[in-house]
Amino acid sequence: MSTIERPATRGQTALWVAPLCWIAVLLDGFDMVVLGTVIPSLREYGDWNLSTGTITTITTFGLVGMTIGALTIGTLTDVVGRRRALIYAVAAFSVLTLLCAIAPNPFMFGLFRFLSGIGLGGCLPTALALVNEFSKKQGGGSASTMLMTGYHVGAVATAALALVLIDPFGWHSMFVVGALPAVVLVPLMIRYLPESPAYLLSRGRREEAERIATQYGLVLDDASASDAPPAASAPARTLFSPKYLRNSIAIWVASFMGLLLVYGLNTWLPTIMREAGYELGAALTLLLVLNAGAVVGLLIAGGVADKIGPRTACIGWFVGAAVFLGLLSVKVSFGIYVLVFLAGCFVFSAQVLVYAFTSASHPAKIRATALGWSAGVGRVGAICGPLLGGLLLDAGYAVPWGFYAFALVGLIGFVAMSATRAVTTD
Repeated sequence: MSTIERPATRGQTALWVAPLCWIAVLLDGFDMVVLGTVIPSLREYGDWNLSTGTITTITTFGLVGMTIGALTIGTLTDVVGRRRALIYAVAAFSVLTLLCAIAPNPFMFGLFRFLSGIGLGGCLPTALALVNEFSKKQGGGSASTMLMTGYHVGAVATAALALVLIDPFGWHSMFVVGALPAVVLVPLMIRYLPESPAYLLSRGRREEAERIATQYGLVLDDASASDAPPAASAPARTLFSPKYLRNSIAIWVASFMGLLLVYGLNTWLPTIMREAGYELGAALTLLLVLNAGAVVGLLIAGGVADKIGPRTACIGWFVGAAVFLGLLSVKVSFGIYVLVFLAGCFVFSAQVLVYAFTSASHPAKIRATALGWSAGVGRVGAICGPLLGGLLLDAGYAVPWGFYAFALVGLIGFVAMSATRAVTTD
């Protein structure tokens, strides 16, 4: 069940949906970078005496929390609704992020990071489901890719804020700032964020669905207009049914590989480049170039996916990621910036296109659950990415085999997406 756009009959549009969801995803980008910005200060803070092992444990706990959040809140979204789940997830993440600023010891800091990760983990699948169900192009990729630009904007903004805040105000200030958006965002969501008509129809709430569709300039398609029965109370079980199991496994493998690349490269690219003989300044600049390529790649990938479909685009993007990651093993001078930029264009967009295909290939009654499981399994890849890079560096194989290893990960993502098949969403 889905919705398509038509001119609003009462001057209403879905203008608020995309910006509010975009800001929610921006918080995910904040969370990815914030710990890295405060680690140097944490190592020197008071009586905590944090070892590298303790910091690694805290980092892992946060990612485990996000995995649990994506799996549980993503599933609950198909039961309690997109609107309620997103509001609660943003509020919970923000409160617990603020508590990180006043944590009395490393244990409580790690606990708050774990719990805030659970809240944040539910934001992405819920926001993706909402934006896609209010998008102009149902089954395309531009809604997902545009939403995910918020992720990289959040990452870049957090790094910039760290330069301004940490020295004069201390590491605590970063977590205070990370919690502040909720002061404005949550009230705006309560006031302006609508429930998805597709979700309402999947729950048998036709009258509400038609009222919101009219208010926001949407028309229910023929499949949605039929009297569909309410969704099952255990939507996760549907992902393991014969109709969806093949795609479920393929999507989970592709998502695992996609986020392994995202987190592995963001963590270790500068270090691997130093091992390859590049100067430190150039190595750090390449990380910025990588993420700049990510934003450009997202904008291009969305338009391509709208034309050829997210599945075909995702297959091509994983191939591109593998090719350019492999080419990074070639020692060049200025040309390395071009190669890293192109690698960023393909690596990050490939993962987002997995989400776009997941959304397009599942009906409304299990869409958020499918996205939640895709993101949740992907978070396990996010944990493994830094571990893979670290193991290769410790073994002395980062150059050139680190590039080849990441390229192989891209090829596995390509194979996984190639194994998917079209599934009707009615």
